[in-house]
Amino acid sequence: MAMAATIFSSTIPTREPLCVHSLSSSCLSSVRSFNNNKPSFKFESLSLSSQSIRFSKNLTMASATTTIDVERDANTKTPSKVLPFRVGHGFDLHRLEPGYPLIIGGIDIPHDRGCEAHSDGDVLLHCVVDAILGALGLPDIGQIFPDNDPKWKGCRSSVFIEEAVRLMHEAGYEIGNLDATLILQRPKLSPHKETIRANLSKLLGADLSVVNLKAKTHEKVDSLGENRSIAAHTVVLLMKK
Repeated sequence: MAMAATIFSSTIPTREPLCVHSLSSSCLSSVRSFNNNKPSFKFESLSLSSQSIRFSKNLTMASATTTIDVERDANTKTPSKVLPFRVGHGFDLHRLEPGYPLIIGGIDIPHDRGCEAHSDGDVLLHCVVDAILGALGLPDIGQIFPDNDPKWKGCRSSVFIEEAVRLMHEAGYEIGNLDATLILQRPKLSPHKETIRANLSKLLGADLSVVNLKAKTHEKVDSLGENRSIAAHTVVLLMKK
């Protein structure tokens, strides 16, 4: 009877309290029958509500994810902020072949071989151009001056330097300092190094004291050491004007 009282009161909370002892057996049977159906209805309603909650929760999470993705995409498209200085690295390599002039830093160097290239094959100036373009976050020299464009056939590499310097000034920067390394087995560059350095300084419009040039052999290793190629590395620091 205590159990029946509990079921009756929880199932019909809006009715006036009744004394369970006064209920007949048939009445109790009806109440039990009503209760057997009622929890099923209440359970289904609760289950539907839970699904709605889960659906709402998933929708909220999906919306949050979408917002994060949109914000991330927006951030990747944000232009780079202006920096007080920028650093760039350049590298270039050319094959040495008979019948071509060897031009380094705009200076014609006597040698039995020269650089096979679409332009004049100046490995040092090409390398310096790439270092400046890299510091500015611009495409490399091959994209700006493609070697399949007849316009650049046999072109002096000083033209490329002039354009790189123009872009540098346009962006509001100037040469802080430049350090370049030439790698070749022959010829020896000691007699020509200061001439090359002075000409490079002039092309860049930079003081001679901030332009450094080094030359190394490749200890007779691979194509560089066998005098079949020449390479150069350059690091440049650009300072905000």
